[in-house]
Amino acid sequence: MDIKELYKIYQQHPVITTDSRDCPQGSIFIALKGESFNGNAFAGKALEQGCAYAVVDEPQVVDEDLKDRYILVDDCLQTFKDLAREHRRQFHIPVIGITGTNGKTTTKELVAAVLSEEYNVMATQGNFNNDVGVPKTLFRLTDEHDIAVVEMGASHPGDIKTLVETAEPTCGLITNVGRAHLQGFGSFEGVKRTKGELYDFLRSRAEEGDPDQGFIFINADDPDLTQMANQRGLIFQIGYGMGNSDEIVVKGEVTGCDPFVRFRWWIEDEEEETPQKEEVQTRLIGAYNVYNMLAAIAVGLHFDIDPENINHALENYTPSNNRSQLMRTANNTLIVDAYNANPTSMAAALRNFRDMQVGNKMAILGDMRELGDASEEEHQRIVDMLKEFGLVNTWLVGEEFAKTKSDFRKFKDVDEVREAIEACQPQGHSILIKGSNGTKLFLLPEVL
Repeated sequence: MDIKELYKIYQQHPVITTDSRDCPQGSIFIALKGESFNGNAFAGKALEQGCAYAVVDEPQVVDEDLKDRYILVDDCLQTFKDLAREHRRQFHIPVIGITGTNGKTTTKELVAAVLSEEYNVMATQGNFNNDVGVPKTLFRLTDEHDIAVVEMGASHPGDIKTLVETAEPTCGLITNVGRAHLQGFGSFEGVKRTKGELYDFLRSRAEEGDPDQGFIFINADDPDLTQMANQRGLIFQIGYGMGNSDEIVVKGEVTGCDPFVRFRWWIEDEEEETPQKEEVQTRLIGAYNVYNMLAAIAVGLHFDIDPENINHALENYTPSNNRSQLMRTANNTLIVDAYNANPTSMAAALRNFRDMQVGNKMAILGDMRELGDASEEEHQRIVDMLKEFGLVNTWLVGEEFAKTKSDFRKFKDVDEVREAIEACQPQGHSILIKGSNGTKLFLLPEVL
């Protein structure tokens, strides 16, 4: 079936479900497949549960008695993405695409918070940033929305290309490029090429000649990003940073980190010798988050958000989902950053922890996953950094850290750590908890 014909059906039944356990009356079920499930097998059940139609890609599951309610396609996932793109094309609004190795979810939330001061914003919920999550996000667009903020993640070459071709962003930003998912990308250069697919798409948009299309917000302090942008001839750049680059439009500086970040920002204007500086007290841990906030400021200013409203949004943003969260328990102060970890984010977290003006420091670090052949080297590099920083009270968790050469205390998994905590009951510590989500260090706050 032609995608435009299918979209006409969607307009009559504007609810998509991919879960046969959640079938609103009159919705459309799309039979996606995964490593351990095949939605085609549940198409009949979805129709019984109340779906008006079932989109399938295996003809043998079609019930002849209900064949008018089955829509047979070549590939359900591709149809899901194509239908989401067709829906997105109904809305002539700015769509901001955000990707990057670290900080993309926090940046997405900060950008959405800033824009929400004056616009009705549709933004990615949680980390729905893959080839299923992005279409689901786009289907949430309605006539009430003024701007969309779409997060895009990647773990293999070509992932961002697929997502931008679905979301069709009008502008965007890459937070950074780092050494993550190396098992999937093959190398750091593979990371850069894949993240750069957002720049590739935006360049093609800029070449269409529309002044509202194809521009990027860029951390002008990041040599990798500036190189990637310049290689592609991207001339519509709005720079932000803390350095001395001539490309910086929005500039900032850290003024405190005790433990929440406090910073100043201002607009670099050649005609104004003493620009007005805005002071912001945030609820975020980690000086590295200033770049995420400067990105949100640059986006906000471009879309005419008043500086006072920008400051209000940044000051009231509270992180969640185990990302740079400060937790105070009856016994300790915890810095919980246990949603994800890679060499770049781990190093940034450790530098920030080293610089924090707190006493009795302790670190509990879990393995960094999906690093492939680079894993042993990268884990040893983190251990060496711990020694250099003098963070002697460190516990290492997981098989990869177990292979490192160090005298730090090592644990097989989070269960062993919980047992050790219950045995020694640490008190009065400032504890950094960071590791890949699979190490489950997010279970530790309840026992600390």
